[in-house]
Amino acid sequence: MSASSLNLRGLREALATGELSPSKLAKSALNCSNGNTNRNTFLWQDAAWTEAEAAHAESMQRGSGGVFNDGRNPLWGIPVSVKDCFDLAGAPTSCGVRFYRDLHRPAASDSWVVEKLRHTGAVITGKTHLHPLAYGITGENPDFGDCDQPGNPGALTGGSSSGAAASVLEGSAVAAIGTDTGGSIRVPAALCGIAGYRASHGRGDWRGGAHLAQSFDTMGWLYRDLDDGPLLAPIFAPAQVADIRALTRFAVVNKDLLDDCEAEIVANLRIVGRELEALGLEATEIDVGWWAESFKIFAPIQAWEAARIHAGYFDKFEPAIRERLEWGASITTEEIASLRQRHAEFRARIDELIATHQLLLMPAAPVARLAAGADHRQTRQRLLRYTTPFSLAGFPVVTIPCAAGGMQLAAPREWDESLIALTAVLGAARKATDSLHRS
Repeated sequence: MSASSLNLRGLREALATGELSPSKLAKSALNCSNGNTNRNTFLWQDAAWTEAEAAHAESMQRGSGGVFNDGRNPLWGIPVSVKDCFDLAGAPTSCGVRFYRDLHRPAASDSWVVEKLRHTGAVITGKTHLHPLAYGITGENPDFGDCDQPGNPGALTGGSSSGAAASVLEGSAVAAIGTDTGGSIRVPAALCGIAGYRASHGRGDWRGGAHLAQSFDTMGWLYRDLDDGPLLAPIFAPAQVADIRALTRFAVVNKDLLDDCEAEIVANLRIVGRELEALGLEATEIDVGWWAESFKIFAPIQAWEAARIHAGYFDKFEPAIRERLEWGASITTEEIASLRQRHAEFRARIDELIATHQLLLMPAAPVARLAAGADHRQTRQRLLRYTTPFSLAGFPVVTIPCAAGGMQLAAPREWDESLIALTAVLGAARKATDSLHRS
């Protein structure tokens, strides 16, 4: 039994019964590490440290009650990876560039998210690859090598949470902490055929985490099975969360937004729509031509905020990122004020839309694959056209994996638990259908 042989729930049940131990599971995960062509899923890993964490988890007293009737957190003993923009005590934090890895000493303390994970008894297997500064969507990285998919070496993982996606694919983590500013969880999830959850903007604590653009940065998970979402989402939840809402309707974007989508992406959008209808939700098709301005609002605000975070170091980064930072630094106070007003207006309008329809469905990316080694200079803008509307809104989003690509399902801010619960039901329904077909 290994980290890649069962979903989180199945592994956690085996841990609860003693059929499997955290140490054995951690060793299995470590043995799967760096299984892609460039062997760069992880930018920092220490097997002895991880094994000690597993031993610590085993020392946590068993109780009763809880999801698995052992009194322990659902993440107890589960191998988890963390994106290398979060501090882990004793390890460097690179943010995807050698300059920052070498500039800063190993972190003196854990970031909030690492602290939370260790408290639950989750076993961290390492810190994962990312697009430099988390400022890109492909997973290409001139310092540490491009991140391609384990088992599919001609395809990039997407980014910026590139190593997070790779760790789930290869089994070095059952679930992976990522971040999403403009699509950095949603796109890798879609390209790698796994699930992704970006929390509502403002959930979680960024202590010990490196921001890219505070107006849009969110935390979240990449994971294999949709029905594991309810076990993962609570780590970012506030102390008080709303009751699960009955979700009865959704809106799907019409063909006008999909003009550059591959045919198989459009076909899978229709399939997911029918799956939601089979669960009893009512569908409406909507025209969202006004979303075309989302990238024009998002990109300069992102660049302006990133330029202030990385001021003084622009020449340390690759040319494409350096140019964006220089552009951000050139934006005037008057221009940023105007952009923020446009952002507020866009957000108010999309809030009205989702209040009417409860959920919004659209592709996470217009393509199913990013070829390794290809020219991706135009890829960022093409993909962000699909993800930035929800980034501007700050909505929670789950990427629903498909036979090719993945679909974004977004809910209003702070409806995370309701969204995760619905997508878990969808995941269970898919498994039931697959089982029926096999029988």
